Amino acid sequence: MIAGIIAAVLLLAVTAYACAGGADYGAGFWDLTAGGARRGRRPRELIDHAMAPVWEVNNVWLIFVLVIMWTGFPVLFQRVFTAMWLPLALAAVGIVLRGAGFALRKPVRRLAGRRLYGAMFAVSSLLTPFFLGAAAGGVASGRAAAGTGASADAWSNPTSVLFGLLAVATTSLLGAVFLAADARRYAAPGLEVYFRRRALGALAVVAALALTTLAVTHGDAPHVWHGLTHGVGLVLVVLAALSTLATAWSLIRRGGSGSRVTAVGVVACAVLAWGMAQRPYLIPTSLTVAQGAGAPTTLRWLGLVTVVAVVLVLPAVVLLYWLDTQGELEGLTDADLRRGGAGDEG
Repeated sequence: MIAGIIAAVLLLAVTAYACAGGADYGAGFWDLTAGGARRGRRPRELIDHAMAPVWEVNNVWLIFVLVIMWTGFPVLFQRVFTAMWLPLALAAVGIVLRGAGFALRKPVRRLAGRRLYGAMFAVSSLLTPFFLGAAAGGVASGRAAAGTGASADAWSNPTSVLFGLLAVATTSLLGAVFLAADARRYAAPGLEVYFRRRALGALAVVAALALTTLAVTHGDAPHVWHGLTHGVGLVLVVLAALSTLATAWSLIRRGGSGSRVTAVGVVACAVLAWGMAQRPYLIPTSLTVAQGAGAPTTLRWLGLVTVVAVVLVLPAVVLLYWLDTQGELEGLTDADLRRGGAGDEG
């Protein structure tokens, strides 16, 4: 019982990181594709301003995932990090370089330095979600079973590659949707249209990749495919599809304000569907939740610490997100974006 509850908490934490951290990674993707210094100046100014208040706090969810994983499910942690050490190490390096690039590109005065740190931030924002998604795909397809050593097949198989591409596409969707909403709030209609169009393009890619991934799992990850097409997993897949349609409608309607909620719904339902499809396994079909769980005493203490953390941390994080999305932290206008500043050459 307690192991199942902790597993549910782990899945919710992964979902929170996919949604909150995903929006930040997506902003980095659009930074990478914004163009040269002159053409990409205004989008990058908006990206810098939108990410500044929340980019560090989103890693709280990743830390939460790791603590629950190695404390509550040490066998899962050992098998995943043994089989997937290379993509996970590359993702960790990407997280570090991404943070360094974002923090250092603004104070640097030389153009070459800004370009270097800007490229570091943008490329890491693309590679990190891909490698995290590839590792998740390796787990979903059961390639982290007992005795599995580190190998390219563990994370470069069809399911892993599609999970990685889907991770990049969903983060790009979230980033574009949130940036379009920020542009609308900051009265920058040109940038709102710019990011809304990109959000629609990313949404189409997400839908295409999701259908392709579902088809590939039929042969490469049959247990997950069965879970996605039956029961709770199927319900969540349908909700993700409905959220996709609602997001498209909201983006097409000029001034649609619900796109952030529906876009988060797309990603949250997709991650939850994957987690529910794996039941009762942590690694299909070799490690169940009960087999991978730690000692009952450890799980009880972990549950208590989790409750304390939620009570102490969650309200502050929710308040920060609310203040940021309501524009209460710092004002920005279209004139500010046109005037430029430290990030002009990024």
